[in-house]
Amino acid sequence: MNLQSDDFELFGLPRQFAQERSAIDARWRELQREAHPDRFAAQGAAAQRVAMQWSVRINEAYQRLKDPMRRAAYLCELHGAPIRAEDNTAMPAQFLMQQMEWREALEEAASPAALDALDDEVASARAAALHQCQQLIDVQQDYAGASRQVRALMFVARFADDIERRREQQGQ
Repeated sequence: MNLQSDDFELFGLPRQFAQERSAIDARWRELQREAHPDRFAAQGAAAQRVAMQWSVRINEAYQRLKDPMRRAAYLCELHGAPIRAEDNTAMPAQFLMQQMEWREALEEAASPAALDALDDEVASARAAALHQCQQLIDVQQDYAGASRQVRALMFVARFADDIERRREQQGQ
């Protein structure tokens, strides 16, 4: 193992968006067993510190790889198309209109059924956006386009969180 490897190399996975979650999980468990600090107890404190560094690195990679949105962002960054969500919030007008409609629907949602319907619509939009990420990254290799799609996904994810907060406020 090499600390300088990218996450895909570290996990022995192809550098692509489409991944099997079960393969990522299995490889994470395997890597954690290999690098667990307890395995290096007999080799002293220095070996345990190195093992701990490895364990942290493996966990960081796992967090990026297991989450499709973070995996897409990571692939964009690896290919020179950083997300830059903090300073690049430009979105197409149609997307912004959809966001406004969702916000209005959330404000007006007075029942659990209304929240469920909105949540289903947002989940469907998220699934479509993730599919588009796969096409842009794995098929077209359009990392700039995928970067824009990831920024849109970030908006969708935040809105899904807002729906959950609303559910909590309504005591659901």
